[in-house]
Amino acid sequence: QERLEESGGGSVQAGGSLRLSCVTPGYMCGNYCIAWFRQTPGKEEAVATSYYGTTTYADSVKGRFTISKNCNKDTIYLEMFNLKPEDTANYYCAAANQQCNSDNGPGFFRYRGQGTQVTVSS
Repeated sequence: QERLEESGGGSVQAGGSLRLSCVTPGYMCGNYCIAWFRQTPGKEEAVATSYYGTTTYADSVKGRFTISKNCNKDTIYLEMFNLKPEDTANYYCAAANQQCNSDNGPGFFRYRGQGTQVTVSS
């Protein structure tokens, strides 16, 4: 089973910023569609995806979150700005060997990590 590993979560106040990292197996970074999901009790949604230079975002994070890749480090980042309490969730990365977008659900992705917790206080 391939392993994706997230880091960078933490607790911040509303308006603050965080950068999450997702380290993938070497062959995935540049060739797979990578998504960042967030999960809360009863809800799981993709917030950003990246595939061969094409990025997509959920409406709830557009203009505040940015997904980027550094495949020299096999790492995909999620930079989050102007965080809000409703951004509080467990954030995890997932990978699919085909084009994806932020409308795809978790079942579309074959591989995923365990996640990193983000908590935003008001």
